[in-house]
Amino acid sequence: MVAPYLLPTRVLREQWIRAKYERQEFSSPEQKLPYSNGQREGTLWKRGRDQAQYHPCRFLLSERDSCLKYFSKQDSREPKMTIQVDRINANFQPEKTGQAHGLQLTFLQDNRTRNLFVYHPDGKEIVDWFNSIRFVQLHYLKVAFPKARDDELRDRLTCSFLKEGYMEKRGPGRRWFTLDRRRLMYFKDPLDAFAKGEVFIGSREHGYDIRRGLPPGVPQGHGTWQHGLTLVTPDRHYLFACEMESEQNDWFSTFSRVIEKPMTPQDHASEHKGIRLSHVGGHSLNPHFTDEVTEAQRS
Repeated sequence: MVAPYLLPTRVLREQWIRAKYERQEFSSPEQKLPYSNGQREGTLWKRGRDQAQYHPCRFLLSERDSCLKYFSKQDSREPKMTIQVDRINANFQPEKTGQAHGLQLTFLQDNRTRNLFVYHPDGKEIVDWFNSIRFVQLHYLKVAFPKARDDELRDRLTCSFLKEGYMEKRGPGRRWFTLDRRRLMYFKDPLDAFAKGEVFIGSREHGYDIRRGLPPGVPQGHGTWQHGLTLVTPDRHYLFACEMESEQNDWFSTFSRVIEKPMTPQDHASEHKGIRLSHVGGHSLNPHFTDEVTEAQRS
C-alpha cells in the first residue's frame, strides 16, 4: 500500500485518506473496491479540442474490450473516440488545466500523441476513474504477459510525466515540452490536443546522449535563452535552450536518467513502431538542426 505522502497530487492524497479512514475500503481483503468491477460509465467534463470550454461527455471504460470510449452527447449511440487502454497514460494536472480535479489522458492515435483534458467536480469520482483505468490496464497486461511479475507490470501502468516545461527550439521559438517515459513531445501550448513533434529517446548503448551547451560553431544563444542542451540520437542532433540554468540542470539530469536506463523489449518495440519521429503531421521538431550541426562540425 502506498503511503499518502508519496502520492503526487492533493486529490489523490485526500481520497486515499478518506478511503482508508472514512470509507474503510481497505479494512477487509474480501471488500470489493469501487474501481475493480472491470467497467465504469459516467460523465466527465472534457475540454474542447479547439476551445477552452469544458463540456459534459459520457465515458465508458470496459475491461472486456480493453478500451475507453467517449461519447460527445449523453444519448449518442456511437462513440466519438475509442482508445485502447494499453496506450493510455493518465496524469493529474490541476495547475495546467485550472481544475482542482483535472486529469490529462495521453495516448497514441495513428502514431500521433493526442491529449484529452477532463475533470469531475467530485474528487472521489475522478480518482475512481483514474484507478479504474489502472485496474483495467493491469488486467490487460496480465492476460498479455501471463508470466510477468506484478512489479514488472506495475511499471507499465499510468505514471507521472518525468518532466514538463518550456524550452526554446530552432524555428518558431519557445515551446512546451513533455517527457513521458522515453517519448519527448513538444506542443505550441500546454493544453494542445496534438503534439507538434516528438522523438524517441533510447539508451546510451544505442547511440543516445545528452550534452550541456550546443555544438561548436552553433551560437549558444540561438534564441533569447542562453542555457543550451544538445540531445544526440542515432539520426540527428536536437538543440534546445532553457531560460534558467536551474531548468537546464533539471532537464539534463532527467534526460541522463532516461539515457542511462537499459531499454526493455517494450522500449525496442516502441522505437521500431515509429515513435522515433522528428516530425508529426508535417511539423519538424527542429527543421534546420541537422544541416547546422553538420556544417559546424565541418568548419
